[in-house]
Amino acid sequence: MTFPNQLTLLRIFLTPIFIATLFVQSLPYRYIAFFLFFIASLTDWYDGYIARKFGSVSKWGKFLDPLADKILVLSAFVAFFFIGQVELWMVMVIAARDLVVTALRIYAMKKNNPLVTTTFAKWKTASQMAAIYIILIYLIIKQRMVDAAEPATWFQKIEDICLIDKMMYVVTLITATTGIHYLIENRQHVKGFAIAFCRLFLPTTFFS
Repeated sequence: MTFPNQLTLLRIFLTPIFIATLFVQSLPYRYIAFFLFFIASLTDWYDGYIARKFGSVSKWGKFLDPLADKILVLSAFVAFFFIGQVELWMVMVIAARDLVVTALRIYAMKKNNPLVTTTFAKWKTASQMAAIYIILIYLIIKQRMVDAAEPATWFQKIEDICLIDKMMYVVTLITATTGIHYLIENRQHVKGFAIAFCRLFLPTTFFS
């Protein structure tokens, strides 16, 4: 197994540990959660960089890398829902988008015709990663306020204007929009996948 793929697997391995720390309402664990996500994020950048620089890009790596990203990001948002930071419908939109794209990517790999990843689609990743970092920082500050038993006025104003909610509205909109754009850019794969999917559930005579 190549070193970039090992970094990708490390990101997957770190995900459940990162999630576990989120459910511990303690300041040290808030810092640990931030640190673990930071390390996982670094592996996301380094695995691709090293693979391209040393010519170790593999078919397996092209599939595993984005899958590891989705596992990390989606797991974070699911955890944020359970600790009351994001709404369920937002997580469902993000999950639906990732499931559809992953299914298409698997189909495209079997056809030896990789999906087209656009710059527009990368906005989704950037917005989601930024949102996770902001929420993690918010959780650290909030825990500090709780431990001090003296909530700061400026922090209370942030909660009053529902800043996290508004940010997540934007992230969810970007996620949905880029998902639609992704389907349009890869419409040939969408058509082929739809036909293959229907053949699993419709009588063979329907296509004759």
